[in-house]
Amino acid sequence: MPYLVECLASVERQTLDPARMEVIAVDDGSTDGTGEYLEEFAARAAMPVTVIHQENSGGPSGPRNVGLGKAAGRYVFFLDADDRLGPEALERMVAMADKNGTDVVLGKVEGINRKPPKSMWHKTLNRTDVFSSNIKFTLSAQKLFRRALLEQHGMRFDESLWTGEDALFTMEAYLRADGVSVVADYPCYYLVGREDGKHVTKTGSYTLRFDSARALMNLIADMVPAGPRRDTLMVRPFLVTLLPQFGPKFLKDSEEVRRHKMELAQPLMDTHWNPEVARRLRVHERLRLHLVAVQRPGPLVDVIEFVRAKKQAGALLEKRGTHVYLVYPHFRAKAAGIPDWIYLAEPREARAVEGYREEAANTFLRRAVRRMRRTLPTRGVKAAAV
Repeated sequence: MPYLVECLASVERQTLDPARMEVIAVDDGSTDGTGEYLEEFAARAAMPVTVIHQENSGGPSGPRNVGLGKAAGRYVFFLDADDRLGPEALERMVAMADKNGTDVVLGKVEGINRKPPKSMWHKTLNRTDVFSSNIKFTLSAQKLFRRALLEQHGMRFDESLWTGEDALFTMEAYLRADGVSVVADYPCYYLVGREDGKHVTKTGSYTLRFDSARALMNLIADMVPAGPRRDTLMVRPFLVTLLPQFGPKFLKDSEEVRRHKMELAQPLMDTHWNPEVARRLRVHERLRLHLVAVQRPGPLVDVIEFVRAKKQAGALLEKRGTHVYLVYPHFRAKAAGIPDWIYLAEPREARAVEGYREEAANTFLRRAVRRMRRTLPTRGVKAAAV
């Protein structure tokens, strides 16, 4: 409360026939009148409403699992009490899933006093997957899921996680789904920023973020064989979950907390960090995570301060303009011992540098690959699909 009032009003405004909807509301030990308001809503709503009252669980996983266990519809949608739906949201998402036979549907998210994810809403997609789109960067639970998919695989939210439980659930659904749809031409979901700032995703100890990163990395490693597809997905936990722990807030941490963060990160870096994941990141992101991997907090602080100050890294062009090195702190400093390739910009960054020759760089790369192939043994070796 009071966000719940507008949340439920958005449910009542749905253009989907109320006879095709059911609402399962889990009152997770609220003390602000939420339980009473839910009962009032159930008494007047046009669609069937089930209200469940329980002791506070401390997180969203338990209530969601309770609701999921009661659900009987073909699809389920997890609506947070702070947020609201666009009037045509459920009608459009259900129609999209029915039309394309997809198991997960993403509806465009807009923010009210909050910044929503943006990179996946450029185009409506009837059918896509987690490898060929940007949907890996929206792993919140606010999606339409085909309930048969969840039941077939016994999918539930991990109640041992206090944050990031939705990322784990949604990534698994993406990977198991027979297709994913994206509704990008209509705002389906409004992500509402609370005035008190008390969002679950913004609270809790930093150790919870490492728990979340570990769980998501392990899930990806368990479900996707080693190779480019796994590396593509690993970008998400490294970039969104882990890297912020080594951003500006790291500068404010005590020496003890800094050491603890480096310790927590080390097994994750040892297990899941590799050059193919690294090259998918921008140079300053790759550089910070490299310094975490090699346990160098001193140079790491220098890089964070440089980035926080919004300084422009110089550019060094070599090999006739085919290589662009971005000169962040400790570039080619012998004492730091950081490999040059950490500073080497991929084409998406290098294109901003005057004098970069992308076509020549691609030719250079193809020649390098051909040279490498000529040095490999060919007899008795079977080709591997990638």
